[in-house]
Amino acid sequence: MTKAELINEIAISTGYDKRTISLIVESMMNGIKGSMEKGENVYLRGFGSFILKTRKAKVARNIRAKTSVDVPEHTIPFFKPADEFKEQVHNVPGK
Repeated sequence: MTKAELINEIAISTGYDKRTISLIVESMMNGIKGSMEKGENVYLRGFGSFILKTRKAKVARNIRAKTSVDVPEHTIPFFKPADEFKEQVHNVPGK
């Protein structure tokens, strides 16, 4: 599902126009990104958590070029689904 499809589905189910729903969805995504930029995790009960994970520094290798590259410690965003969310999609056939 794309963002446009999500907006369309919400608009149909709520009766609000797509422009209003689009502003709400964009605001939610910007709020999540803004909190994470400040180093804060975002917890949505029953859905999941957007958390920050720190990857340790490491040496990566390019096997073809036979070279090594130092990869510094860095932080990445990570989504951890809630248990009830995982249960709902547990038996969905894979692609």
